[in-house]
Amino acid sequence: MTVRVIVADDQEIVRTGLTMILNAQPDIEVVGEAADGRRAVDLARRLRPDVCLFDIRMPVLDGIGATRAVAGPDVPDPLAVVVITTFDLDEYVYAALRAGARGFLLKDAGPALLAQAVHAAANGDALIAPSVTTRLLTAFANAGPVGPVRQPVDPLTDREEQVLAAVARGRTNNEIAAELYITLSTVKTHIASLMAKLAARNRVEVAMWAYETNRVRPSL
Repeated sequence: MTVRVIVADDQEIVRTGLTMILNAQPDIEVVGEAADGRRAVDLARRLRPDVCLFDIRMPVLDGIGATRAVAGPDVPDPLAVVVITTFDLDEYVYAALRAGARGFLLKDAGPALLAQAVHAAANGDALIAPSVTTRLLTAFANAGPVGPVRQPVDPLTDREEQVLAAVARGRTNNEIAAELYITLSTVKTHIASLMAKLAARNRVEVAMWAYETNRVRPSL
């Protein structure tokens, strides 16, 4: 099936480039473009795309606000959002993930990683740009959690801890299955259990809990 995407960025040349890259993929179609966050939210609600690709810095409504509007905790039927940014230490990225984004990339990620991120989001996975992960983990580790870290309803099993670490490093379900030598359905079962135990809405919140509890540390 074709993955339907909307692209939101205030720079026309960037929107055009992203659209050309995505439309060149045989199974991805850009169905809408927006130059500001408010227009992006309106398009997203009207077109119900499979994936929203939002720049984090936009006029009228920024990427965080746009993400919260279509994927936030109060949205009954959230859309998949991938945040894209120029800055690998952008202070807004963490907030965007908290707002419901399913992943994020740098604008220089390249066509292959961009397409992979769109497919991952459409499939319920979360892809974090590898070049960003270590920097973010460092920032999270140095900053520490914002307030008390919630404890799981029930203790995590050893296998759940392994899956948790893989999710936190941005691995997709297929990659986790290959790394741990388990089936894809087993991976999905473990992730569902983690979400239930951690009261997490999605796998990004699961990953962020791993950061906050120091289960994943930066590789320096």
